[in-house]
Amino acid sequence: MIERGPVVRHEPAVRSLVVSRVSTPSPGFRRLTLAGADLDGFASLGATDHVKVILPDGGRRDYTPLGFRAATDAGPAELDLDFFVHGNGAAAAWASSVAVGEPATIAGPRGSHLPPVGATRFVLVADESSLPALARWVDILPADVEILGFVELDKDSDAAYLNPDQVHRAKIVWLHKADGVLERAIRGLGPIDDDTFVWVAGEATTLIPIRRYLRRELGLPVSQVKVDGYWKRGEAGRDHHAPIDPSDPED
Repeated sequence: MIERGPVVRHEPAVRSLVVSRVSTPSPGFRRLTLAGADLDGFASLGATDHVKVILPDGGRRDYTPLGFRAATDAGPAELDLDFFVHGNGAAAAWASSVAVGEPATIAGPRGSHLPPVGATRFVLVADESSLPALARWVDILPADVEILGFVELDKDSDAAYLNPDQVHRAKIVWLHKADGVLERAIRGLGPIDDDTFVWVAGEATTLIPIRRYLRRELGLPVSQVKVDGYWKRGEAGRDHHAPIDPSDPED
């Protein structure tokens, strides 16, 4: 039986940092490495953690904290954040144009949800918005659990986002973006054993039938499933804590 992992709370903090490096892990993503003394004491222990990036216009967007490196004699602490740069959104525009040496402000994370206990297999389902979180799952899960990932991409070139170690660690199935492609992939798994944890994140509207299938048709308990709407088409700055289906709220 799978049980939810514990939650570790962190001291709230707003951190004033500087962009120390910019890189491109794949054509659709821009990686900003942020550095500064305000990262002292930073902690992120869970794959679904997020920090709020405070944009120059005051807007706030959630992003997955990736590589964190504590300060050394050679330099200050550093944190990597990856931005999927597409469309005309404020966060994508800022991430596309910000340069090394410019300021950046983040807040959080407020807490870390540790991985569920008792799972021997993880099915991870993502689109570009949640691909950094999927990468974080792959990095933190124990070596003795099986990982299967389904990733929906608009451009095949973004399959280069995962590094060789991550590709070797997990079985990743890359899917070209199409209506219902993720739901079909999950249904294609057939019955899901009680030692399998399923994590799904992406565009909120498209996840509604997936959640209904997992929770209602298959009857999987809430401890075995997490479906998270990272964004919603036509809605800027969506709070991903909000239910993806108001007619059938989250447990």
